Amino acid sequence: MESTQLEWLAAVDDDLDSEHLDWLEEQAEREMLAKEEHGEAEKASDPTALVDSAEGPVGGSSDDEQDGVSDSDIVAILDDLETVGILETLRRHVVRTPERIVPLLAAFGIILPGSMLSEARDDPLVLLPLLKMVFTRILRQRKKLPQYNTVDDVLELLRNSRRIVLLCGAGISVSCGIPDFRSRDGIYAQLAADEKYELDDPSDMFDKEYFLRDPSMFFSFAKAIYPANFEPSRSHRFIRELEEHNKLLRMYSQNIDTLEQKAGIERVLQCHGSFATATCTEPSCRYHVDGEQIRDAIMEQRVPHCPRCQERQEATVRAAKRRKGWDDDNDDDDEDETPVGVLKPDITFFGEKLPDAFDRAVFADREQVDLIIVMGTSLKVAPVSDLLTHMPPTTPVVLINRTPITHMAMDVMLLGDSDVIVDYLSDRLGWTQSGKCIEPQSTIHAWLFPGGDTSVFDHKSDDDNGESQEE
Repeated sequence: MESTQLEWLAAVDDDLDSEHLDWLEEQAEREMLAKEEHGEAEKASDPTALVDSAEGPVGGSSDDEQDGVSDSDIVAILDDLETVGILETLRRHVVRTPERIVPLLAAFGIILPGSMLSEARDDPLVLLPLLKMVFTRILRQRKKLPQYNTVDDVLELLRNSRRIVLLCGAGISVSCGIPDFRSRDGIYAQLAADEKYELDDPSDMFDKEYFLRDPSMFFSFAKAIYPANFEPSRSHRFIRELEEHNKLLRMYSQNIDTLEQKAGIERVLQCHGSFATATCTEPSCRYHVDGEQIRDAIMEQRVPHCPRCQERQEATVRAAKRRKGWDDDNDDDDEDETPVGVLKPDITFFGEKLPDAFDRAVFADREQVDLIIVMGTSLKVAPVSDLLTHMPPTTPVVLINRTPITHMAMDVMLLGDSDVIVDYLSDRLGWTQSGKCIEPQSTIHAWLFPGGDTSVFDHKSDDDNGESQEE
């Protein structure tokens, strides 16, 4: 039963982001101002009355207890968020009593438009995605674990850990010749510089709606990122070494290049899909094929139409001709309107949900993980970027990346080319002997290797008047 509840909670729509929540709060504030202008300021500022009437926004309250939510309840919820994560906290405190969602939102200082409250009167669970977003905001304030600071600490964690989770991005494939997305020379920069695509935003190249309107745009570009003749990097092989030493719990890959499979990594989840398979975009068809079937079309920069849809269209035309007594060779046939889909690579575009296997894996892993390594990613793309919020905050997190992550706390940051860093770690662990002599330089809880960039620390230091990254 508990497993079923957790799976249901994970399936709750996660498309809501922090900006959307900010927008809802702005709408609610406008409603409150409007009520004040009409002499209803007292009612507008009373969350309890607004919950009862559903005529206006709900906001925070200083009452010790409101609608069954006390200060001690909030303390217990915050404690559970820190120790067991979002999903288990929701199961313990919300699933059985969904009527608490609105007062909980109020207790955390969230104000909502009256229209949303009206809808929530009949079904409070419609606001569950908002509460998940609020909990995510709280957990993004993850505190750095003070006992982990040095490269030696990382080596000790690698020696002792038996259930390591890797969260990897495009940075581990850059040395293979595959560009990343967000660097100054990455895919988005290339798209922005190439005027032939005329994109409002470079990320639109991977937007589902854009693709359905004009698939030729994507297929004119797909050749540049297709994993045709690439080989795994040293970073891929290090992850395979972790697996061979029975230390890898799972690799969550945001990459679509399938180099994990080439490296022999077995415990890998392709969070954003890959070119390994393709599926027809026509909802009534959904024909599924091996990625090799569209390889030639990608390399020739043409749109691969679905053969099954084409067969169905041809059969419809023949049937229509027989009904009208026409020859198959008669060219006076009206244009057939049977839709023909496109074989889209099974890459998760913006506007598409991640595979169900992602949620199932997170449930299973959060109960076992003893170390998290973030490698080659800036953790900017949701919902994968929120994975850390579902893991116990007491689990140490190590970053291996060219640039620091500053929007959530990392315990130790190893900054530089990931291949160089993993060679260093593997040598120190005695797994390999690369013969390279490297002495990383320390700055705060970050260690600088060749290729690392700490300039963001300088900007943050200016903004914070000298406060450290940990603060």
